[in-house]
Amino acid sequence: MAMLSHLLHLQNSLDPTSTIFSSSSSSSTSSPSPTTPSSLLSSSSAAPLLFFTLASLLSFLSVSRSSSSTSSSSQSPSPPPPLPDGDYSVSAFRALANDHIWALDAPLRDARWRSLYGLSYPVFTTVVEKLQPFIAASNLSLPADYAVAMVLSRLAHGCSAKTLASRYSLDPYLISKITNMVTRLLATKLYPEFIKIPVGKRRLIETTQGFEELTSLPNICGAIDSTPVKLRRRTKLNNPRNIYNSRYGYDAVLLQVVADHKKIFWDVCVKAPGGEEDSSHFRDSLLYKRLTSGDIVWEKVINVRGHHVRPYIVGDWCYPLLSFLMTPFSPDGAGSPPENLFDGMLMKGRSVVVEAIGLLKARWKILQSLNVGVNHAPQTIVACCVLHNLCQVAREPEPELWKDPDEAGSPARVLESERQFYYYGQSLRQALADDLHQRLSSR
Repeated sequence: MAMLSHLLHLQNSLDPTSTIFSSSSSSSTSSPSPTTPSSLLSSSSAAPLLFFTLASLLSFLSVSRSSSSTSSSSQSPSPPPPLPDGDYSVSAFRALANDHIWALDAPLRDARWRSLYGLSYPVFTTVVEKLQPFIAASNLSLPADYAVAMVLSRLAHGCSAKTLASRYSLDPYLISKITNMVTRLLATKLYPEFIKIPVGKRRLIETTQGFEELTSLPNICGAIDSTPVKLRRRTKLNNPRNIYNSRYGYDAVLLQVVADHKKIFWDVCVKAPGGEEDSSHFRDSLLYKRLTSGDIVWEKVINVRGHHVRPYIVGDWCYPLLSFLMTPFSPDGAGSPPENLFDGMLMKGRSVVVEAIGLLKARWKILQSLNVGVNHAPQTIVACCVLHNLCQVAREPEPELWKDPDEAGSPARVLESERQFYYYGQSLRQALADDLHQRLSSR
């Protein structure tokens, strides 16, 4: 347009008699003839013809450039606008999952997904793919990925069913129903795949070597610990002694886990109220029954000072000393130098499971104050343990650890039925302590 204006001024200066716009002074004295392309062409001067030719050429170039720009913009659409905050509808989730997710770089995409659902987008899709057939069979009216996202959001942020219902514009009863369904599927269908005892040779060797690098103790295959999972609502029992009341003063259920050197759980048990002792919960677990019956057979046997040492787990003094479970000599460091050295290394190995529990409660904040009914508490806790393992296997970033109160449990007593395991455990522990002290002292 600027060039066309310059041409108009140029044409007027060359041939004032053929101006396109009528002069105000001439209009007052005479009525001007209408100016048309034909009048320009019939002028006696060459300037109008030159102007018309140049103007036509510029007009053609301008139109061509405009259509080319329009065509280019239609072929390369701009990325979709960001998802409006506070929109949790199915359509908004679909836009996020299908459109917006691919407009982001992978680190930004996964960070966004973790902030919403507690895990990265690839791990989320893995969970959905594995649960989708079971959710589809339930005839749920909502899409499977949307239902899983809703439940993960609740587990990751600790929202109540009522809060989630107002957010998603659904009935609280439906939220609870969907939560129960998804957590039950995680705790039953995915548990056997992602929580496994390391009996395979390759994994067993990797686990024992990992613990040995950490503690200098041979053949450790796991670390055991328990933690109370606080119940948001106090339980109402006719019994005046509230068995759910934990030693920390709040109602809870007890979670027992065994973790490997990578902080991956290979056994999970939720069978006791918060008021029960760790040793009692352990003895009531399937793991204890399998270990005492010889059902679990670990083939990796080593010789330590004439003792055949099979893989064993380590725990604190709240657990009984057994041939397959090593505990410290003394909770207060009152033993001999070899014993104190052994205790320090054993507790170093046990720290792995403490950190794993801290990660579990940091990632899935619902476990910091469980807002589901007591009957659904075990499956919710186990579901979070399955998700924790998925995150560890995928090497998801580890959040800042949740810190439980320091333990103050009393040493576990030995049952009469455990005497054989206890005596053999005593001799094994002493052999391990003496061997450790000799090896480290000679360095």
